[in-house]
Amino acid sequence: VQLQASGGGLVQPGGSLRLSCAASGPFRSIGVMGWYRQAPGEQRERVADSFTGTSARYSDSVRGRFIISRDNAKNTVYLQMNSLKPDDTAVYYCKAVVWTSGGVNEYWGQGTQVTVSS
Repeated sequence: VQLQASGGGLVQPGGSLRLSCAASGPFRSIGVMGWYRQAPGEQRERVADSFTGTSARYSDSVRGRFIISRDNAKNTVYLQMNSLKPDDTAVYYCKAVVWTSGGVNEYWGQGTQVTVSS
C-alpha cells in the first residue's frame, strides 16, 4: 500500500492550497484518512481526519479554515486550506488506516511542503 501526497507549494498569507493524497496497492478497504503536519523543530500534529461516513474532525488551529474531504471511488483524501497563515507552514503528511489480506495497518504518505510567506 502506498499513499502519494501532492499539492503543496508556496502561497501568500490569506491564500489557498488544496492537497491530495491517493492510496494505491492491493487492499480490501480504507478506514479513517487524515492529514498531519510537522513544522521545523516541532512535533507532528494532527490537522484533520475524515471518517468513512461524512464526519470529520479538525484541530482547533485549522477549524473554520480547512476542509477535509474524500472520494472513496478514487481512494483519495483532500485538504482544502483557506485563509492560510505563516503558522501553517509545515510538511503535511497524509495517513490512512487500511485493511489488507494481512490485517489492518496505518500507512503514511511521503509529505508535501506547504510554505506560507509574503
